[in-house]
Amino acid sequence: PEKETEQTPKEEPAPAPAAEEPPVPEHPPAAEQPSAPTDEPAPVPTAEATPAPEEGPPAPPAEPQAPAPEPKPEKPKAEPPSSPLSLAVEEVSENSVTLTWKAPEQTGRSGLDGYVVEICKDGSTDWTAANEEPFLSTRYTIQDLGSGDKIHVRVKAVSASGASVPATLEQPVLIREILQLPRIRMPRHLRQTYVRHVGDAVNIMIPFQGKPQPEVIWTKGDQPLDTNRINIRNTEKDTIFYIRQAQRSDSGKYELAVRINGAEDKATLDIRVIEPPGPPQNLKLVDVWGFNVALEWTPPLDNGNSEIKGYMVQKSDKKSGKWFTALERCTRTSCTISDLIIGNTYSFRVFAENACGLSEKAAVTSGVANIKKTKTAYQPEKIPQRDMMEPPKFTQPLTDRTTTRGYSTHLFCCVRGFPQPKIIWMKNQMEIREDPKYIAMIKQGVCSLEIRKPSPFDGGIYTCKAVNPLGEASVDCKLDVKGKI
Repeated sequence: PEKETEQTPKEEPAPAPAAEEPPVPEHPPAAEQPSAPTDEPAPVPTAEATPAPEEGPPAPPAEPQAPAPEPKPEKPKAEPPSSPLSLAVEEVSENSVTLTWKAPEQTGRSGLDGYVVEICKDGSTDWTAANEEPFLSTRYTIQDLGSGDKIHVRVKAVSASGASVPATLEQPVLIREILQLPRIRMPRHLRQTYVRHVGDAVNIMIPFQGKPQPEVIWTKGDQPLDTNRINIRNTEKDTIFYIRQAQRSDSGKYELAVRINGAEDKATLDIRVIEPPGPPQNLKLVDVWGFNVALEWTPPLDNGNSEIKGYMVQKSDKKSGKWFTALERCTRTSCTISDLIIGNTYSFRVFAENACGLSEKAAVTSGVANIKKTKTAYQPEKIPQRDMMEPPKFTQPLTDRTTTRGYSTHLFCCVRGFPQPKIIWMKNQMEIREDPKYIAMIKQGVCSLEIRKPSPFDGGIYTCKAVNPLGEASVDCKLDVKGKI
Protein backbone atom coordinates (compact mmCIF):
# COMPACT_ATOMS: atom_id res chain seq x y z
CA PRO A 1 0.00 0.00 0.00
CA GLU A 2 2.82 2.44 0.62
CA LYS A 3 4.07 2.03 -2.96
CA GLU A 4 0.63 2.67 -4.42
CA THR A 5 0.17 5.91 -2.54
CA GLU A 6 3.49 7.11 -3.83
CA GLN A 7 2.38 6.54 -7.43
CA THR A 8 -0.69 8.72 -7.26
CA PRO A 9 1.10 12.09 -7.12
CA LYS A 10 3.06 11.00 -10.24
CA GLU A 11 -0.15 10.60 -12.25
CA GLU A 12 -1.77 13.88 -11.09
CA PRO A 13 0.62 16.56 -12.42
CA ALA A 14 -0.40 15.95 -16.07
CA PRO A 15 -4.12 16.92 -15.83
CA ALA A 16 -3.58 19.59 -13.12
CA PRO A 17 -2.31 22.37 -15.48
CA ALA A 18 -5.23 21.85 -17.89
CA ALA A 19 -7.75 22.38 -15.11
CA GLU A 20 -5.65 25.24 -13.62
CA GLU A 21 -6.04 23.80 -10.15
CA PRO A 22 -3.31 23.32 -7.56
CA PRO A 23 -2.17 19.70 -7.04
CA VAL A 24 -3.76 17.79 -4.21
CA PRO A 25 -1.14 16.40 -1.85
CA GLU A 26 -3.09 13.40 -0.54
CA HIS A 27 -6.21 11.42 -1.36
CA PRO A 28 -7.27 13.35 -4.50
CA PRO A 29 -10.49 11.40 -5.14
CA ALA A 30 -11.86 12.26 -1.75
CA ALA A 31 -11.04 15.99 -2.17
CA GLU A 32 -12.43 16.29 -5.70
CA GLN A 33 -15.85 14.79 -5.08
CA PRO A 34 -17.34 17.90 -3.28
CA SER A 35 -16.49 20.17 -6.27
CA ALA A 36 -19.18 18.54 -8.42
CA PRO A 37 -22.25 17.87 -6.21
CA THR A 38 -25.07 15.72 -7.60
CA ASP A 39 -28.59 14.97 -6.50
CA GLU A 40 -27.47 11.61 -5.10
CA PRO A 41 -25.61 11.58 -1.81
CA ALA A 42 -21.86 11.36 -2.25
CA PRO A 43 -20.13 8.18 -0.93
CA VAL A 44 -18.17 8.61 2.20
CA PRO A 45 -14.45 7.88 1.58
CA THR A 46 -12.61 5.51 3.90
CA ALA A 47 -9.01 4.62 4.46
CA GLU A 48 -9.43 1.32 2.58
CA ALA A 49 -10.72 3.04 -0.57
CA THR A 50 -7.57 5.09 -1.20
CA PRO A 51 -6.02 2.66 -3.76
CA ALA A 52 -9.17 2.87 -5.97
CA PRO A 53 -7.70 5.56 -8.30
CA GLU A 54 -5.36 2.89 -9.83
CA GLU A 55 -8.33 1.15 -11.48
CA GLY A 56 -9.66 4.25 -13.32
CA PRO A 57 -7.05 6.96 -13.82
CA PRO A 58 -9.00 8.85 -16.64
CA ALA A 59 -11.89 9.82 -14.31
CA PRO A 60 -10.17 12.66 -12.36
CA PRO A 61 -9.31 14.79 -15.48
CA ALA A 62 -12.97 14.87 -16.67
CA GLU A 63 -14.48 16.17 -13.42
CA PRO A 64 -12.53 19.50 -13.08
CA GLN A 65 -14.00 20.72 -16.40
CA ALA A 66 -17.48 21.13 -14.86
CA PRO A 67 -18.04 24.75 -13.54
CA ALA A 68 -18.18 25.05 -9.79
CA PRO A 69 -21.71 26.00 -8.62
CA GLU A 70 -22.17 29.40 -7.01
CA PRO A 71 -22.76 29.23 -3.26
CA LYS A 72 -26.39 29.84 -2.33
CA PRO A 73 -26.96 32.95 -0.14
CA GLU A 74 -27.87 32.15 3.38
CA LYS A 75 -31.44 32.97 4.34
CA PRO A 76 -31.69 35.67 7.02
CA LYS A 77 -32.62 34.29 10.35
CA ALA A 78 -36.13 35.15 11.45
CA GLU A 79 -36.16 37.42 14.49
CA PRO A 80 -38.42 36.74 17.45
CA PRO A 81 -41.26 39.21 18.20
CA SER A 82 -40.80 42.27 20.38
CA SER A 83 -42.01 42.49 23.97
CA PRO A 84 -45.71 42.89 24.82
CA LEU A 85 -46.75 46.43 25.73
CA SER A 86 -48.56 48.07 28.68
CA LEU A 87 -48.64 45.09 31.01
CA ALA A 88 -50.97 45.92 33.90
CA VAL A 89 -53.08 44.33 36.63
CA GLU A 90 -56.81 44.51 35.96
CA GLU A 91 -58.19 42.69 39.01
CA VAL A 92 -56.94 40.87 42.09
CA SER A 93 -58.95 38.46 44.24
CA GLU A 94 -58.14 36.16 47.16
CA ASN A 95 -56.72 33.42 44.90
CA SER A 96 -56.31 34.92 41.41
CA VAL A 97 -54.98 37.89 39.47
CA THR A 98 -56.13 39.13 36.06
CA LEU A 99 -53.60 40.72 33.69
CA THR A 100 -54.00 42.79 30.53
CA TRP A 101 -51.48 43.93 27.94
CA LYS A 102 -51.18 45.05 24.34
CA ALA A 103 -49.77 43.18 21.34
CA PRO A 104 -46.07 43.75 20.50
CA GLU A 105 -45.14 46.25 17.82
CA GLN A 106 -43.20 43.65 15.79
CA THR A 107 -44.33 40.06 15.39
CA GLY A 108 -41.63 38.88 12.93
CA ARG A 109 -41.97 37.06 9.61
CA SER A 110 -43.32 33.87 11.06
CA GLY A 111 -46.20 35.63 12.84
CA LEU A 112 -47.32 35.43 16.44
CA ASP A 113 -48.21 32.06 17.94
CA GLY A 114 -49.39 33.47 21.27
CA TYR A 115 -48.29 34.49 24.75
CA VAL A 116 -46.78 32.71 27.72
CA VAL A 117 -47.43 34.02 31.25
CA GLU A 118 -44.83 33.20 33.90
CA ILE A 119 -44.92 33.76 37.66
CA CYS A 120 -42.30 33.77 40.39
CA LYS A 121 -42.83 34.08 44.13
CA ASP A 122 -41.25 37.09 45.82
CA GLY A 123 -37.79 36.14 47.09
CA SER A 124 -37.38 33.28 44.60
CA THR A 125 -35.72 33.13 41.18
CA ASP A 126 -37.68 30.16 39.80
CA TRP A 127 -40.08 31.21 37.04
CA THR A 128 -42.87 28.82 36.12
CA ALA A 129 -45.34 29.01 33.24
CA ALA A 130 -48.93 29.69 34.23
CA ASN A 131 -50.37 28.41 30.91
CA GLU A 132 -49.52 25.11 29.22
CA GLU A 133 -49.85 26.30 25.62
CA PRO A 134 -49.53 29.77 24.04
CA PHE A 135 -52.77 31.72 23.58
CA LEU A 136 -53.60 34.81 21.48
CA SER A 137 -55.76 36.74 23.95
CA THR A 138 -54.27 39.85 25.58
CA ARG A 139 -56.03 39.12 28.86
CA TYR A 140 -55.31 36.25 31.21
CA THR A 141 -56.35 35.22 34.72
CA ILE A 142 -53.91 33.26 36.88
CA GLN A 143 -55.86 30.92 39.15
CA ASP A 144 -55.12 28.87 42.26
CA LEU A 145 -52.84 31.37 43.97
CA GLY A 146 -52.32 31.50 47.71
CA SER A 147 -53.92 34.34 49.62
CA GLY A 148 -51.31 36.71 51.00
CA ASP A 149 -48.59 35.62 48.55
CA LYS A 150 -46.49 38.13 46.67
CA ILE A 151 -45.74 37.12 43.10
CA HIS A 152 -43.80 38.60 40.22
CA VAL A 153 -45.43 38.31 36.79
CA ARG A 154 -44.04 38.53 33.28
CA VAL A 155 -45.43 37.85 29.80
CA LYS A 156 -43.58 36.68 26.68
CA ALA A 157 -44.67 36.80 23.06
CA VAL A 158 -43.92 33.48 21.29
CA SER A 159 -43.50 32.66 17.60
CA ALA A 160 -41.78 29.98 15.52
CA SER A 161 -38.61 32.10 15.70
CA GLY A 162 -38.51 32.07 19.48
CA ALA A 163 -39.72 34.02 22.49
CA SER A 164 -39.50 37.77 23.00
CA VAL A 165 -37.90 39.66 25.84
CA PRO A 166 -40.47 39.40 28.65
CA ALA A 167 -42.61 42.32 29.80
CA THR A 168 -42.48 42.36 33.61
CA LEU A 169 -44.53 44.17 36.24
CA GLU A 170 -42.42 46.65 38.17
CA GLN A 171 -43.81 45.65 41.59
CA PRO A 172 -44.86 42.27 42.95
CA VAL A 173 -48.58 41.61 43.24
CA LEU A 174 -50.02 40.86 46.68
CA ILE A 175 -52.75 38.26 46.33
CA ARG A 176 -55.69 39.65 48.25
CA GLU A 177 -59.10 40.80 47.21
CA ILE A 178 -59.37 44.37 45.88
CA LEU A 179 -62.82 45.59 46.79
CA GLN A 180 -62.45 48.75 44.66
CA LEU A 181 -59.82 49.37 42.01
CA PRO A 182 -57.69 52.52 42.48
CA ARG A 183 -58.87 55.54 40.54
CA ILE A 184 -57.76 59.19 40.59
CA ARG A 185 -60.53 61.78 40.28
CA MET A 186 -58.53 64.67 38.86
CA PRO A 187 -60.42 68.01 39.18
CA ARG A 188 -61.28 69.66 35.89
CA HIS A 189 -59.17 72.79 36.47
CA LEU A 190 -56.08 70.64 37.11
CA ARG A 191 -56.33 68.80 33.79
CA GLN A 192 -54.75 71.85 32.19
CA THR A 193 -51.57 73.66 33.15
CA TYR A 194 -51.87 75.05 36.68
CA VAL A 195 -50.33 78.57 36.67
CA ARG A 196 -49.15 80.39 39.80
CA HIS A 197 -47.00 83.48 40.43
CA VAL A 198 -43.63 83.39 42.13
CA GLY A 199 -44.13 83.62 45.88
CA ASP A 200 -47.73 82.35 45.82
CA ALA A 201 -48.76 79.29 47.78
CA VAL A 202 -49.67 76.10 45.90
CA ASN A 203 -52.35 74.13 47.72
CA ILE A 204 -53.92 71.33 45.65
CA MET A 205 -56.22 68.55 46.79
CA ILE A 206 -56.77 65.57 44.49
CA PRO A 207 -59.38 62.97 45.52
CA PHE A 208 -59.05 59.27 44.72
CA GLN A 209 -60.81 56.01 45.50
CA GLY A 210 -59.79 52.41 46.17
CA LYS A 211 -60.22 49.62 48.73
CA PRO A 212 -58.23 48.54 50.63
CA GLN A 213 -56.27 51.73 51.36
CA PRO A 214 -54.18 52.45 48.24
CA GLU A 215 -50.54 53.47 48.24
CA VAL A 216 -50.00 57.08 47.04
CA ILE A 217 -46.74 57.89 45.24
CA TRP A 218 -45.65 61.35 44.01
CA THR A 219 -42.72 61.74 41.61
CA LYS A 220 -41.20 64.42 39.39
CA GLY A 221 -39.14 63.22 36.45
CA ASP A 222 -39.18 59.66 37.89
CA GLN A 223 -37.53 61.00 41.06
CA PRO A 224 -39.01 61.36 44.56
CA LEU A 225 -40.14 64.86 45.59
CA ASP A 226 -38.00 67.21 47.67
CA THR A 227 -39.75 67.08 51.03
CA ASN A 228 -37.94 70.24 52.16
CA ARG A 229 -39.97 72.29 49.69
CA ILE A 230 -43.07 70.19 48.98
CA ASN A 231 -45.39 68.82 51.63
CA ILE A 232 -47.59 65.83 50.83
CA ARG A 233 -50.43 64.77 53.11
CA ASN A 234 -52.50 61.69 52.31
CA THR A 235 -55.84 60.61 53.71
CA GLU A 236 -58.13 57.72 52.88
CA LYS A 237 -59.87 59.66 50.14
CA ASP A 238 -57.47 62.34 48.88
CA THR A 239 -53.92 63.61 48.69
CA ILE A 240 -52.84 67.21 49.33
CA PHE A 241 -49.94 68.83 47.46
CA TYR A 242 -48.64 71.98 49.21
CA ILE A 243 -45.83 74.49 48.53
CA ARG A 244 -45.59 77.46 50.87
CA GLN A 245 -43.84 79.85 48.44
CA ALA A 246 -43.59 78.74 44.85
CA GLN A 247 -40.42 79.29 42.87
CA ARG A 248 -39.79 78.93 39.15
CA SER A 249 -37.81 75.78 39.86
CA ASP A 250 -41.06 74.20 41.09
CA SER A 251 -42.43 74.27 37.54
CA GLY A 252 -42.76 70.93 35.79
CA LYS A 253 -44.86 67.81 35.48
CA TYR A 254 -45.62 65.89 38.66
CA GLU A 255 -46.85 62.30 38.41
CA LEU A 256 -49.32 60.88 40.90
CA ALA A 257 -49.75 57.10 41.17
CA VAL A 258 -52.37 55.36 43.32
CA ARG A 259 -51.54 51.67 43.66
CA ILE A 260 -53.13 48.57 45.20
CA ASN A 261 -51.32 45.23 44.75
CA GLY A 262 -49.96 46.07 41.32
CA ALA A 263 -53.21 47.63 40.08
CA GLU A 264 -52.66 51.37 39.75
CA ASP A 265 -53.98 54.56 38.26
CA LYS A 266 -51.78 57.47 37.20
CA ALA A 267 -52.33 61.18 36.63
CA THR A 268 -50.08 64.08 35.67
CA LEU A 269 -50.14 67.52 37.31
CA ASP A 270 -48.52 70.24 35.19
CA ILE A 271 -47.48 73.29 37.27
CA ARG A 272 -46.03 76.49 35.82
CA VAL A 273 -44.72 79.20 38.13
CA ILE A 274 -44.37 82.55 36.36
CA GLU A 275 -43.05 86.03 37.12
CA PRO A 276 -42.80 89.35 35.25
CA PRO A 277 -40.42 89.27 32.28
CA GLY A 278 -37.16 91.10 31.92
CA PRO A 279 -36.86 94.36 29.95
CA PRO A 280 -36.65 94.31 26.14
CA GLN A 281 -33.17 94.40 24.64
CA ASN A 282 -31.39 96.61 22.10
CA LEU A 283 -33.96 99.43 21.89
CA LYS A 284 -33.01 101.68 18.98
CA LEU A 285 -34.29 104.96 17.56
CA VAL A 286 -34.28 103.96 13.90
CA ASP A 287 -35.61 107.05 12.12
CA VAL A 288 -37.19 110.47 12.69
CA TRP A 289 -39.21 112.21 9.99
CA GLY A 290 -41.88 114.85 10.16
CA PHE A 291 -44.03 114.17 13.23
CA ASN A 292 -43.06 110.45 13.34
CA VAL A 293 -40.47 108.25 15.02
CA ALA A 294 -39.59 104.59 14.23
CA LEU A 295 -38.41 102.28 17.05
CA GLU A 296 -36.98 98.73 17.06
CA TRP A 297 -36.00 96.29 19.83
CA THR A 298 -35.51 92.59 20.56
CA PRO A 299 -37.42 90.31 23.00
CA PRO A 300 -36.24 90.12 26.63
CA LEU A 301 -33.67 87.54 27.64
CA ASP A 302 -35.99 86.24 30.38
CA ASN A 303 -39.67 85.82 29.49
CA GLY A 304 -40.64 85.04 33.10
CA ASN A 305 -41.53 81.42 32.20
CA SER A 306 -44.52 82.68 30.21
CA GLU A 307 -45.12 83.70 26.62
CA ILE A 308 -44.63 87.40 25.83
CA LYS A 309 -48.04 88.86 24.97
CA GLY A 310 -46.86 92.29 23.80
CA TYR A 311 -45.01 95.50 24.61
CA MET A 312 -46.05 98.86 26.04
CA VAL A 313 -44.38 101.92 24.47
CA GLN A 314 -44.23 105.23 26.34
CA LYS A 315 -42.93 108.70 25.36
CA SER A 316 -41.66 111.64 27.39
CA ASP A 317 -40.98 115.20 26.20
CA LYS A 318 -38.04 117.10 27.62
CA LYS A 319 -40.15 120.02 28.84
CA SER A 320 -42.48 118.14 31.19
CA GLY A 321 -40.39 115.03 31.91
CA LYS A 322 -43.57 112.98 32.36
CA TRP A 323 -44.16 109.62 30.69
CA PHE A 324 -47.27 109.04 28.59
CA THR A 325 -48.40 105.79 26.96
CA ALA A 326 -48.10 105.94 23.20
CA LEU A 327 -49.01 102.29 22.47
CA GLU A 328 -50.90 100.15 25.02
CA ARG A 329 -49.90 96.81 23.51
CA CYS A 330 -47.66 96.29 20.50
CA THR A 331 -47.38 92.65 19.43
CA ARG A 332 -44.32 93.20 17.21
CA THR A 333 -40.75 94.22 18.05
CA SER A 334 -41.00 97.47 16.07
CA CYS A 335 -43.42 100.37 15.93
CA THR A 336 -44.00 103.90 14.64
CA ILE A 337 -45.01 106.73 16.99
CA SER A 338 -46.93 109.51 15.22
CA ASP A 339 -48.58 112.85 16.04
CA LEU A 340 -45.55 114.26 17.87
CA ILE A 341 -45.43 118.01 18.54
CA ILE A 342 -43.11 120.20 16.49
CA GLY A 343 -40.29 121.74 18.51
CA ASN A 344 -40.31 119.10 21.31
CA THR A 345 -37.56 116.63 22.17
CA TYR A 346 -38.76 113.10 23.03
CA SER A 347 -37.36 110.05 24.80
CA PHE A 348 -38.95 106.59 24.58
CA ARG A 349 -39.08 103.46 26.71
CA VAL A 350 -40.57 99.98 26.19
CA PHE A 351 -41.95 97.46 28.73
CA ALA A 352 -42.43 93.73 28.03
CA GLU A 353 -45.70 92.07 29.12
CA ASN A 354 -46.62 88.44 29.83
CA ALA A 355 -49.43 86.69 31.73
CA CYS A 356 -47.96 87.97 35.01
CA GLY A 357 -47.92 91.63 33.92
CA LEU A 358 -45.41 94.27 32.79
CA SER A 359 -41.69 93.97 33.30
CA GLU A 360 -40.35 95.78 36.36
CA LYS A 361 -37.76 97.63 34.28
CA ALA A 362 -38.02 99.18 30.84
CA ALA A 363 -35.62 99.61 27.95
CA VAL A 364 -34.94 103.32 27.35
CA THR A 365 -33.60 104.84 24.14
CA SER A 366 -30.05 106.14 24.42
CA GLY A 367 -30.76 109.05 22.06
CA VAL A 368 -33.57 111.58 21.76
CA ALA A 369 -35.82 112.58 18.88
CA ASN A 370 -35.94 116.27 17.95
CA ILE A 371 -39.08 117.20 16.06
CA LYS A 372 -37.83 120.18 14.06
CA LYS A 373 -39.84 122.82 12.23
CA THR A 374 -39.73 122.57 8.48
CA LYS A 375 -38.88 125.91 6.82
CA THR A 376 -41.38 126.05 3.99
CA ALA A 377 -43.02 129.15 2.54
CA TYR A 378 -46.75 129.23 2.69
CA GLN A 379 -48.27 129.03 -0.73
CA PRO A 380 -52.02 129.53 -0.76
CA GLU A 381 -53.91 127.18 -2.95
CA LYS A 382 -55.15 128.69 -6.16
CA ILE A 383 -58.86 128.08 -6.41
CA PRO A 384 -60.22 128.47 -9.93
CA GLN A 385 -63.18 130.78 -10.27
CA ARG A 386 -66.40 129.02 -10.96
CA ASP A 387 -69.29 130.38 -12.94
CA MET A 388 -72.21 130.17 -10.55
CA MET A 389 -74.78 131.36 -13.08
CA GLU A 390 -77.41 128.67 -13.66
CA PRO A 391 -80.92 128.67 -15.15
CA PRO A 392 -83.77 127.43 -12.95
CA LYS A 393 -84.05 123.69 -12.53
CA PHE A 394 -86.48 121.72 -10.39
CA THR A 395 -84.72 119.01 -8.41
CA GLN A 396 -87.95 117.74 -6.82
CA PRO A 397 -91.21 118.03 -8.84
CA LEU A 398 -94.74 118.48 -7.57
CA THR A 399 -96.73 115.35 -6.90
CA ASP A 400 -100.46 114.76 -7.34
CA ARG A 401 -102.42 115.09 -4.13
CA THR A 402 -105.84 114.06 -2.88
CA THR A 403 -107.28 115.88 0.13
CA THR A 404 -110.52 116.17 2.06
CA ARG A 405 -112.76 119.18 1.99
CA GLY A 406 -112.10 121.63 4.82
CA TYR A 407 -108.59 120.30 5.68
CA SER A 408 -105.65 122.51 4.69
CA THR A 409 -103.09 120.94 2.37
CA HIS A 410 -99.58 121.78 1.09
CA LEU A 411 -97.85 121.42 -2.24
CA PHE A 412 -94.03 121.11 -2.23
CA CYS A 413 -91.24 121.20 -4.82
CA CYS A 414 -87.51 122.07 -4.92
CA VAL A 415 -85.74 124.37 -7.33
CA ARG A 416 -82.25 125.70 -7.83
CA GLY A 417 -80.69 128.39 -10.00
CA PHE A 418 -78.57 131.56 -9.84
CA PRO A 419 -79.52 134.31 -9.59
CA GLN A 420 -82.34 133.13 -7.34
CA PRO A 421 -85.36 132.56 -9.57
CA LYS A 422 -88.73 134.18 -9.05
CA ILE A 423 -91.49 131.72 -8.12
CA ILE A 424 -94.96 132.06 -9.71
CA TRP A 425 -97.84 129.75 -8.67
CA MET A 426 -100.72 129.16 -11.08
CA LYS A 427 -104.03 127.32 -10.97
CA ASN A 428 -105.38 126.03 -14.25
CA GLN A 429 -102.83 128.29 -16.03
CA MET A 430 -104.10 131.35 -14.11
CA GLU A 431 -101.58 133.11 -11.86
CA ILE A 432 -102.48 133.10 -8.20
CA ARG A 433 -102.17 136.65 -6.96
CA GLU A 434 -102.81 138.08 -3.54
CA ASP A 435 -105.45 135.71 -2.26
CA PRO A 436 -105.80 135.00 1.46
CA LYS A 437 -106.77 131.43 0.64
CA TYR A 438 -103.22 130.71 -0.62
CA ILE A 439 -99.92 131.20 1.22
CA ALA A 440 -96.76 130.79 -0.95
CA MET A 441 -93.28 130.51 0.60
CA ILE A 442 -89.71 129.69 -0.54
CA LYS A 443 -86.82 128.89 1.77
CA GLN A 444 -83.41 127.55 0.69
CA GLY A 445 -84.80 126.33 -2.61
CA VAL A 446 -87.90 124.60 -1.12
CA CYS A 447 -91.13 126.03 -2.55
CA SER A 448 -94.43 125.46 -0.76
CA LEU A 449 -98.03 126.48 -1.41
CA GLU A 450 -100.58 126.16 1.40
CA ILE A 451 -104.27 125.90 0.38
CA ARG A 452 -106.37 126.76 3.39
CA LYS A 453 -109.60 124.81 3.91
CA PRO A 454 -110.04 123.76 0.29
CA SER A 455 -113.41 123.03 -1.29
CA PRO A 456 -114.13 120.99 -4.39
CA PHE A 457 -113.87 124.23 -6.40
CA ASP A 458 -110.16 124.46 -5.37
CA GLY A 459 -109.29 121.24 -7.20
CA GLY A 460 -107.46 121.40 -10.53
CA ILE A 461 -104.00 121.64 -12.08
CA TYR A 462 -101.47 123.64 -10.07
CA THR A 463 -98.25 124.88 -11.65
CA CYS A 464 -95.04 126.18 -10.05
CA LYS A 465 -92.97 128.32 -12.42
CA ALA A 466 -89.41 129.54 -11.72
CA VAL A 467 -87.92 132.38 -13.76
CA ASN A 468 -84.51 134.11 -13.77
CA PRO A 469 -82.50 135.99 -16.45
CA LEU A 470 -81.04 132.69 -17.77
CA GLY A 471 -84.35 130.92 -18.36
CA GLU A 472 -87.40 129.41 -16.76
CA ALA A 473 -88.80 126.03 -15.66
CA SER A 474 -92.11 124.74 -14.40
CA VAL A 475 -93.69 121.66 -12.80
CA ASP A 476 -97.36 120.62 -12.54
CA CYS A 477 -99.53 118.50 -10.29
CA LYS A 478 -103.18 117.64 -9.89
CA LEU A 479 -105.13 118.37 -6.73
CA ASP A 480 -108.33 116.44 -6.04
CA VAL A 481 -110.61 117.61 -3.17
CA LYS A 482 -113.11 115.04 -1.95
CA GLY A 483 -116.47 116.09 -0.52
CA LYS A 484 -119.95 117.25 -1.58
CA ILE A 485 -120.33 120.61 -3.27
